[in-house]
Amino acid sequence: MNIGITVYPTYGGSGIVGSELGKELAERGHTVHFISSSLPTRLTELNERVRFHEVEMMSYPLFEHQPYTLALATKMATVAETENLDLLHVHYAIPHSISAILARESLKPKRRLPVITTLHGTDITLVGADRSYLPITRYGIVQSDGVTAISHYLKQATKEIFQFDDIEVIPNFICQSEYARHAVTDLRAALSPAGEPLLVHVSNFRPVKRPVDCVEILARVLAKGIAARLVMVGDGSERTNVEHRARCLKVYDQCVFVGKQPKIVDYLSAADVLLLPSEQESFGLAALEAMACEVPVIASRVGGIPEVVDDGETGFLSEVGDVEKMANDAGKLLADPELRRAMGRRARESAVSRYRTEIVIPRYIEFYERVLAK
Repeated sequence: MNIGITVYPTYGGSGIVGSELGKELAERGHTVHFISSSLPTRLTELNERVRFHEVEMMSYPLFEHQPYTLALATKMATVAETENLDLLHVHYAIPHSISAILARESLKPKRRLPVITTLHGTDITLVGADRSYLPITRYGIVQSDGVTAISHYLKQATKEIFQFDDIEVIPNFICQSEYARHAVTDLRAALSPAGEPLLVHVSNFRPVKRPVDCVEILARVLAKGIAARLVMVGDGSERTNVEHRARCLKVYDQCVFVGKQPKIVDYLSAADVLLLPSEQESFGLAALEAMACEVPVIASRVGGIPEVVDDGETGFLSEVGDVEKMANDAGKLLADPELRRAMGRRARESAVSRYRTEIVIPRYIEFYERVLAK
């Protein structure tokens, strides 16, 4: 198949999943055309089967804001014609599904161009649920030729908000050979010179991720007399608040801020426990990646996380904001290496048995074929 994929080219989960999906499809013999404003973060290598088409923006004094939705639709239609695309697969409903539908309609009656929309979370629970965006978001979903969601939680949320449930649940995935714990002796030594266990947090540091809670957890763990360091991977609007709170709690010297990193698997391989205290997660990709690297997860019991993390088996779940319980759970794991390793092994087994690419990618291909056969 010739497949067009559009993602937000950022560090967010939807961009990661869309990029990794494209690479996996290419390895299976399909040709993938990424159509976006810039090269997606995880797309490090282009070849005959993985191509990139940049959306050019028009600069014109009349437009206070550049009309990206229209520029994207135009590019989608152009690529569909020149590269003979079989379908468009867009990740994140707003504005990608709207642009894809415009492209599809503009090509009628010359050719058929099915549109598949994958819902990732905040496009539904935050953006789409905003009353000003709700009608157009619903239109984009309903008018798509096929819709997938990354968790059962997200399918149910979409049904409740938009009264639409013709949705296939296809979860996020990991490559089991790429996401596997490996020796990172030098990195571990750099992050923890004195050999303390490492709590790790990975996110885009938005308020919804509650990264400040990680510092609160660290402070409570240290207060129990348990040695630990906190590694914060990523960057975003909340970073200054996290650093400020760490100084207020006098634990800043026990924190390491490494910013955005291209090889998250290295930091997960150095980690002892992953902290994911989010206010909302439609799936919890960071949790899945950590589990694949044998890292137990301490997370909020929200959204799709309970579908990924088995409480008491592969990690511990708490109510949002319950940093006291999260600190107790973290302390329990850090103080008991054997418990930590056993939980880590179960986490790896769970991640690989349910979410490896060999299971999930064929489900996308089968879904494509079903949509094309309609």
